Amino acid sequence: MVHAGPGSRLFTVIRRVWTGAYYDGFIHAGNLAYMTILALFPFFIVVAAIFSAIGEPSQRDASIDAFLTTVPPMVAKVIGPVAHDVVAARNGWLLWIGALVGLWTASSLVETIRDILHRAYGTPQTRAFWQYRLASTGLIIGSVLLLLISLSAQVVITAIEGIISALIPQAEGLFDELIYSRFVSALILFGSIELLFISLTPAAYQGRRYPKWPGALLVAVWWSAVTMLLPRVLRNFFTYDLTYGSLAGVMIALFFFWLVGLGMVVGAELNAALAETPEERAVLREAENRGEATQEGKQEGSE
Repeated sequence: MVHAGPGSRLFTVIRRVWTGAYYDGFIHAGNLAYMTILALFPFFIVVAAIFSAIGEPSQRDASIDAFLTTVPPMVAKVIGPVAHDVVAARNGWLLWIGALVGLWTASSLVETIRDILHRAYGTPQTRAFWQYRLASTGLIIGSVLLLLISLSAQVVITAIEGIISALIPQAEGLFDELIYSRFVSALILFGSIELLFISLTPAAYQGRRYPKWPGALLVAVWWSAVTMLLPRVLRNFFTYDLTYGSLAGVMIALFFFWLVGLGMVVGAELNAALAETPEERAVLREAENRGEATQEGKQEGSE
């Protein structure tokens, strides 16, 4: 029977996650929500510039629509039209100037997540400021390329769906349910968050012995749950339009990203709590050696 009381590994992990989320979660969640709103539209401009450079300008709107599927409908209604207008309004040199500014702004969001992870693991940032910014810029460009691959895969899936529907008409509805379900969206979200954690976790904890998937899974489940439940909660228990008027949509978007940011902090704290520090490993190794020496002494005494 697994011991789950005070002093157990499970109790220690839960206490550390709760403590970290309580003292840092609300502050970092607010910071992350603000930075997300600030960096979201510049990121779309960066996406548009990169897609234009590689000859795929038609994918700009598709990339925005792909993001909007991961947020509640009321948030998508606020962000979607503005994002499409912002991307469509920039062409030529204006697009590239906006992309440069967007890279800097979007990298600030990445640095916010990096700071959350460093605080969770209790490690200082040891590299120069420009090195972190350069790494964040590379991560953003890489995420755009992965987004392009994902959109291309969706085109292939759509083609396969058409072939299957033509050959087996009875499977048409089933295929839609399997491919475009929330489960698939959550799975893609989980992979993206895990890659983000792997890239931004402090160097001392990036090895395979320190798993990143528990925190990524928690964030993905939390994000999906918030996306599904937030519209119902706001519809039944809150009247934001009476409080914020025409700004109600913006406030709901901020609240959604605040909840996502809180989940991100809890996920980072979970990974940090599951990771054994070098000091903890030394103590455990010393205890194991002491136990082995005691066992050997007992065996020698019995002989």
